[in-house]
Amino acid sequence: MLCKVSLAAWKLFADDLDLHESKQTRFKSLHECFIRELKEGARPIDADPQVMVSPCDAVVGAHGRIENDTLFQAKGFPYEALDLLGDPERVARFRDGTYVTLRLKSTMYHRFHAPYDCAVREVNYISGDTWNVNPIALERVERLFCKNERAVIDLEVSESRPPLTLVPIAAILVASLRLHFLEQNLELRYKGPNRIACDAAFTKGEEMGYFQHGSTIVVLAHKDYQLHEAVAFGDRIRMGQPLLRLP
Repeated sequence: MLCKVSLAAWKLFADDLDLHESKQTRFKSLHECFIRELKEGARPIDADPQVMVSPCDAVVGAHGRIENDTLFQAKGFPYEALDLLGDPERVARFRDGTYVTLRLKSTMYHRFHAPYDCAVREVNYISGDTWNVNPIALERVERLFCKNERAVIDLEVSESRPPLTLVPIAAILVASLRLHFLEQNLELRYKGPNRIACDAAFTKGEEMGYFQHGSTIVVLAHKDYQLHEAVAFGDRIRMGQPLLRLP
C-alpha cells in the first residue's frame, strides 16, 4: 500500500514518469521501480555499422571536442580528463577527441547498454562523494564529476576501430553501480581492489549494468569519432539511438 501511494505521489510531481514500457506492472518498492527492466523490443537498436548508439536513456547535458584534455560539465565549468579518469594513458587516448555527457533523470530507465559490439577487460572503480548532478549543481560545483563515485569502463571495439570509454557516475541517495560482469557491487562500502580485471563480451545494445538511482554517463571517444548529426544539447535521447559516427 505504501509503495502504491509513493508511486502515485511520484507520478503526480514527475509528469514524465512513464511505466507503460516496463516489463513489470507491479512494484514492491520505489527502488524496484527505479531499476525496472523494459519490455522486449522497447528500444530498437540502430544497426548502422558506422554508428555507436547511446548506452542509455538520457538528456544530452553537454557535448563537444575535448580541447587538448579539457571537458566541460556546464558552460564556464571546465574539468580535466585526468581528474575524471585518473590515468594519464587513458587521457592520451582521447586528447582532442569527442565527449558526450548523458544525464539520467530520476524518472528514466536506469539501465545502460553496450554502444557497439565490444569487450571489457578491466574496470577502474574510483570511490568518491555523492553530490547531486542536476543542472543547478553542475553550474555551481566545480569539477563535480571528478568528485563523485564512478567507474571507468574501457570498451575494446575492434582492431580496426578506435577506443571508447564509458564513465558511469553515481549520485545522490544511492551511490551504487551494478555491472553484470562483476560479482561485487561497486558502492561506498566496497574496499577494493580499484582495478578489477574481467573478461566480458557484449553485442551492440546488450545490457551491461544499472544505476541504483539516476545519475550520469560521460562517453569519451577517440578523435576519429564525430557526434551524430541528430544529437543536440538538451535533447532527450533513448538507448539504441545514434550517438556517435565514424566518418
